[in-house]
Amino acid sequence: MEKRKNGFASGIGFILAAAGSAVGLGNLWGFPYKTSQNGGAAFVLIYIACVLLIGFFTMISEIYIGKRAQANTVSAYKAVNKKVGWFGLVAVIIPAFIICYYSILGGWTVKFTVNSFAGNAGILPTFSVNTWEVILFTGLFLLISAAIIMGGVEKGIEKMSKILMPMLFLIIVGIAIYSLTLGTGVNEGLAFFLKPDFSTITPKAILTAMGQAFYSLSLGMGIMVSYGSYTGKEISITKSCAMICIFDTLVALLAGLAIFPAVAHFNPELLGSSQGVALMFIILPEVFESLGLIGKIVSFAFFFMVSIAAITSVVSLLEVVTQFIIQKYKFNRKFAALIVIAICFLVSIPIGISLGHVAILEESGPAFFGLDGLTFFDSVTNTVLMPVCALFACFSVGWILKPEKAVKEIEEGGNPLPNWFKKVFPIMIKFITPALILVVEIGGLYSEITNGNYAVIVFAFGLVLLGFVIYTLFLKDSNTGTNADEKLSEEYIEN
Repeated sequence: MEKRKNGFASGIGFILAAAGSAVGLGNLWGFPYKTSQNGGAAFVLIYIACVLLIGFFTMISEIYIGKRAQANTVSAYKAVNKKVGWFGLVAVIIPAFIICYYSILGGWTVKFTVNSFAGNAGILPTFSVNTWEVILFTGLFLLISAAIIMGGVEKGIEKMSKILMPMLFLIIVGIAIYSLTLGTGVNEGLAFFLKPDFSTITPKAILTAMGQAFYSLSLGMGIMVSYGSYTGKEISITKSCAMICIFDTLVALLAGLAIFPAVAHFNPELLGSSQGVALMFIILPEVFESLGLIGKIVSFAFFFMVSIAAITSVVSLLEVVTQFIIQKYKFNRKFAALIVIAICFLVSIPIGISLGHVAILEESGPAFFGLDGLTFFDSVTNTVLMPVCALFACFSVGWILKPEKAVKEIEEGGNPLPNWFKKVFPIMIKFITPALILVVEIGGLYSEITNGNYAVIVFAFGLVLLGFVIYTLFLKDSNTGTNADEKLSEEYIEN
């Protein structure tokens, strides 16, 4: 078989790259604290059910849309139907905005990695408002991610994934084993994380599990469409999706086993305050500080692992935007990547300043409609736009292309599907999965309205409208490119 020159060279490379996209900061602290606050093991069971009912089938749809078109997200949706090509432009807009704020947290992880041996306990308030230092580490993080993108899909993304993802897994397993052997408090930490408490399973907890399953798999942001476009017929979509879901869930569970026994051992009173940024950048550094020299080593390993997760996630986000720019405007890959990170870096500056002052110090600073920049744009993308984009994928496969056609094309290349899947898939992709995603969307909108964040909703749907207008005026009747006519950089050209 002739080797693909602008795609994944192997199935395992694709799976690791897609899993790297899915495994991010949300897995390593979002999942553990949400689990602890919503019924422990009962929440985990609901989460796994949501991965199967929402994540698995949505991921199949997105990868299939990309694979059948072998093109960027705009061209991929145009291949579904020219009238819905704007779905793909929305799928470019979403990751562009996510990069702008995610790279700030990525910069924080790099800072905490290199500062581990000096001690990270208590440095967040000072570091987060040190504008130039935040800008420096954000820029460094983006440059590392861009360097991987510049190498192309096979020599950049795939090669990076084959190195970093096994490394991340080994580190998290090592930290989990270490935490489980600490002794006093370990059982309490495990009970806090895994002991079922069905009395806490409320409608809100179920909605949280649905949202976490949806977001943790990198759905609704064009990534799986883009990565799917770089796969050949020989790669099984269903088997790949199953392995990605399993790996992502396993890492999330290991994160809980690594974090909560350690917190319970050293600072049990902090278990109840395990909240997002505080858990990652305030509480855990205090735990590591109490361990002396061994704590500095564990701190370095932990934040290095988190940095890997952040890099693999941002690389996938960058690829969605870069791929479109390369194929639409026929730019060199290096030049396209530099354009993307330059724009995102400039936008990230006010967001980073706002995050330090408004969210960390809770003082007056550059706010976005009363919220810090990260919270505002995270709500715009995660709460509103990502479920909308996932609905686009389900609608495209379920109602435009039709499930029967999708099943037939998925089986091409010698990938037969079991009979039960052929019977279940049409029902799931047309009715059940979209209905569950709609519940996530409505729940998110209700939460924003309840909190008075009307600007989030207006801004989000304004971006959807903008995507529709730009596509209709400039892209609908023009060539938006495919992988086949992508101008490859020198690193992509083989002998």
